[in-house]
Amino acid sequence: CAHKAHGRENIMVEAVLGKTQGKRAQAKAANRKAILDAARIVFARIGYEATTVRDIIRETELAAGTFYNYFKSKDEVFEAISDNSVRRFRPLLEEVRNETSTFEEYIRGAYRAYFRFLSDENDDAIKRGAPHIALIGVRVDTPEMQTVFEEIRADCERALRAEDIKGIDTEYLTAAAIGIARELGDHMLQRRPLDIDYATDFAASMLLAGIAGIPLNKAT
Repeated sequence: CAHKAHGRENIMVEAVLGKTQGKRAQAKAANRKAILDAARIVFARIGYEATTVRDIIRETELAAGTFYNYFKSKDEVFEAISDNSVRRFRPLLEEVRNETSTFEEYIRGAYRAYFRFLSDENDDAIKRGAPHIALIGVRVDTPEMQTVFEEIRADCERALRAEDIKGIDTEYLTAAAIGIARELGDHMLQRRPLDIDYATDFAASMLLAGIAGIPLNKAT
């Protein structure tokens, strides 16, 4: 009986510890989300360069010291926002990959997916008329974005091979495609009304028309 009682006590202790740890994990996740949400608002309102850690903290209900339990600087916050955005965008890019069969279809689908995603991500900031929403984009120097770069490059290579298009430097092509998306996306967010269709057509037409004049890469 004593052995059974001791076993029940252990189970109860483990249950209590599990609940405590679960609550702590939830609190940490909530605090981290609060900081990221606040940073997005402040970055959109006054711009990344002008924003300070104090500005971000003031937008939350957290103590000043809590911020540094999660991030060392506003740079780390911005990187986290960017990485989160990239992780949410990747499934949309996968849908485009699975639903398109030609290079042109893929390019148009990828641009449309990105511009739609950018619009949805910044919907609240757009409604508030925040002047710096274009700064809330994705950084190109993070591991997450490097993974997406390689995925897009592989997609382009597959599509070009399927159409027997040779001699295109796909590293440069991918860099150009992403650069167009970033720059046009930033400007699209500043326009009213926000026109995803026009941005898609402009970006895709520019890239596709430009390919005809690209010098062939003899190394490929």
